[in-house]
Amino acid sequence: MHRLPAITLFLIMVTPQPAFAQVAVADSGDTAWMMLCALLVLLAALPGLALRHAGLAPMRSALTTGVQGLVVAASVSLLWALVGYSLAYAPGSGWLGGRAHLLLANLGALRDGLTVPESTFVLFQMALAMLAAGLLPGAVAGRVRLGWMAMFTLLWLLLVYAPVVHWVWGGGWLANLGVMDFAGALVVHLTAGFSALALALVVGKRRAPSSGHAPVLGISGGLLLWIGWAGILGGWSFGATDNAATAVLNGHFAACAGLFGWMLVERIDKGRVTANGLVSGLLAGLVAISACAPLVGPGGAMAIGMIAAIICRLAKALLGRHIDDAADIFVIHGLGGLTGVLLLLFFVLPALGGVGFATGISLGGAFVAQSIGILAVALWAMAGTAIIALMLSVVSPARISAREEAEGLDVTRHGQPSWDFRQES
Repeated sequence: MHRLPAITLFLIMVTPQPAFAQVAVADSGDTAWMMLCALLVLLAALPGLALRHAGLAPMRSALTTGVQGLVVAASVSLLWALVGYSLAYAPGSGWLGGRAHLLLANLGALRDGLTVPESTFVLFQMALAMLAAGLLPGAVAGRVRLGWMAMFTLLWLLLVYAPVVHWVWGGGWLANLGVMDFAGALVVHLTAGFSALALALVVGKRRAPSSGHAPVLGISGGLLLWIGWAGILGGWSFGATDNAATAVLNGHFAACAGLFGWMLVERIDKGRVTANGLVSGLLAGLVAISACAPLVGPGGAMAIGMIAAIICRLAKALLGRHIDDAADIFVIHGLGGLTGVLLLLFFVLPALGGVGFATGISLGGAFVAQSIGILAVALWAMAGTAIIALMLSVVSPARISAREEAEGLDVTRHGQPSWDFRQES
């Protein structure tokens, strides 16, 4: 074998070599963390919501409620890949993204400013979109047709959710205004919550109001949501960092405090504590802390969770008779998100254990920006939802018949089950 003389090796080592451009490479640890968080969000969006909504639905419509959530999740996933991600995150105007990422084309090796591939970012954002859309069937459980709900959520994703995502997280006009929302209290939960309010009002109340038939299912679904929320909060740190751990910790503290806040008001109001109330309280705390999880201290997280749960439970006592929302989507997610977006203004202050505002941002300016964000998103969500629901109802009726509602959606007009878990022979 031919060997180079020692002097030749030395000259090769000391002679300047041509510079080559460095190729951006994703951080494997951060990528693995983001993928794990995306899977946790999927755990919340799929079995979490399915179990919770099925447990809160009338007994004879529980299975159909779960099926609606499944169809919505699949439909939203496909539409997110086709056009939703591009409308939310592709470069465009201040109001809507462009066409650069239709069918997930032109994805970067790294998401801009991050250490993870853009495909990982797409996966995480798709899981959030599934969670947001999956909340809507719970508000009208046992009242609407499967096909109508599937079409409604597709239009809602394009016309309501994707624009709001672009406004706040995609560099749109609310982001330029200075609106702050760490993990979706405004973008995901306030949007879905106020959309649920409009949808419940358009569809109307149940002809025979009934309470949830399976509290155990509701609790199980709520606990899966609690676990999945760790993925929501940890994922928005975009890496396995101290911020991620802080966000997950503060989310846990807010959930625990929210549980006791709801329990306190429920005890005073009804003289007893309900299983669904405990889950509702912890969810209200999680929704609220999503606005600022890594930006506040543990005490601030506990305070935000408890205050949000108390406000949500008081609102339920005042509005429960007027709004037929089987899963309390508006109360928990709409009002919980609104509360969190406002409370971050105070608990982010260093005096209350927070990290403080960025240079150049004052409390007054932040309050104006947050208020504009809340008003814009709430009005857009309600108006867009009402218009979509009313226009779609002209083509296909949303509401099931009185007989179908009395018999339950799990049974057809001929008395046979509409859905069957038995394996085909």
